[in-house]
Amino acid sequence: MMRDILVPLGAGTIFGAGLTIGGMTDPARVRGFLDLFGNWDPTLAFVMGGAVLVMALAWMLQRKMLRPFLAEGFSLPDRNDITPRLVGGSALFGIGWGIAGLCPGPGFAALAIVPGEAAIFVAAMLAGMLIVRLAEGRG
Repeated sequence: MMRDILVPLGAGTIFGAGLTIGGMTDPARVRGFLDLFGNWDPTLAFVMGGAVLVMALAWMLQRKMLRPFLAEGFSLPDRNDITPRLVGGSALFGIGWGIAGLCPGPGFAALAIVPGEAAIFVAAMLAGMLIVRLAEGRG
């Protein structure tokens, strides 16, 4: 159905626009946030704070809804266990984010702004995802 394409496309477009407007597609800005003892840039803290606020409102709204507007039911996580795989993946994500100044969302959004630089990051990210799938026997 057309809705199955348009809703994710619209959500992704809004997400990418927000990342771009917030400056999160600029690796220097992200690395500036991580430079606590140098030329610290607090922009990312404001972007994260805005995201937390929006998500808090969304959770409050979700509790009052019987079902989502565009789906038959909610698909919420039902686990909260912390595994070595989760901790390792989180550590790798953080290290990569600190080195590259990009993570998946801003990396894809940056393809529209600085395609050459972002393509290197996106290619490396996709290669890493493939390597994990192959190592786990899911490829």
